[in-house]
Amino acid sequence: MPIPKLKVEDLRQEAIELFKEKAVRRGRLTPEETGVEDAILLDNLHLFDEDGYLIRAAMLAFYKDPEKWVTGAYVKIGYFDQSDADLRYQDEVHGSLVEQVDKTIDLVYTKYMKALITYEGIQRVEQFMFHPDAFREILLNAIVHKDYSACNPIQISVYEDKIYIWNDGEMPEGLDSTDKLFMKHSSKPYNPKLANVFFMSGMIEAWGRGFDKIKEACARYDGPLPEYSISKSGVMVLCRACDRYLKQLSGGKENSNSVSETKNETSFEISMKQVLKPKDYKKLEPIIEKLTAQGTISIQEVMELTKKSRTTAWRYMQILIDCNAVEASGNTNNVSYKKLK
Repeated sequence: MPIPKLKVEDLRQEAIELFKEKAVRRGRLTPEETGVEDAILLDNLHLFDEDGYLIRAAMLAFYKDPEKWVTGAYVKIGYFDQSDADLRYQDEVHGSLVEQVDKTIDLVYTKYMKALITYEGIQRVEQFMFHPDAFREILLNAIVHKDYSACNPIQISVYEDKIYIWNDGEMPEGLDSTDKLFMKHSSKPYNPKLANVFFMSGMIEAWGRGFDKIKEACARYDGPLPEYSISKSGVMVLCRACDRYLKQLSGGKENSNSVSETKNETSFEISMKQVLKPKDYKKLEPIIEKLTAQGTISIQEVMELTKKSRTTAWRYMQILIDCNAVEASGNTNNVSYKKLK
């Protein structure tokens, strides 16, 4: 479908540069092939129609606000506690589809999913409920196979021990069960032009290899394969937590050489996840954990925890001050911070 009003210069340059970087890194395109003008690159990706207009796949992949033309072209994420009605917090990921992938994965695995920690000797090991590589493949399948005319966002529901991923899309005829999807099958993307963009970027595989990658990732966690429910209302994928995660979650130990840290998140940690950007929460996490444990922290402790300079440590703490999480006291050389929330 052509979009006559959309011009090459209207596309988001950061999205195009991200595509180029991924395509070269995965060997799908050479530096010479990505070094051409944007219009030539898009033409080589078959994103113009016969009259020279950019088509909808180009807009979805690279435009900063695809919802201007396609309602629901975004991802909605929610964290649920004990029941489907118990929504704790939620987010939405907007922007070009090429950029939505990494943003969604980063958000889910830093804000919505708790990594349980074990130590093998002195090595710290993070254990998520579901392997990130498998989640990435399922998310990419949802984006590529989605029916964008239905105007509904991709919806991700996260629970303590499972994840649901739903999209308003279709699977090829005959691929109507989990067993069939994980058998050898041909690749028939619902949106072939959009799928080609993601294939050339290296984010998806051809020939149905994505399901093999899901299987391989689940095997690395000794976890169950995702369960697919395919109907006229869309595709729902249930990702259950692996046994290793469930064992740690319940306070068990993986083996006699592992020491488990399976504490529940405090209200302070939860509130920080809600107000901080994922990248800020990740770099401030050691500080937040220390504040949770003892209520106060000195600038010297911040420097030791983060292995950063005093100036950087002050900048980190200013982020927490700005969101009314801590208050500072003392003089410049001996400042300390007290948890407020």
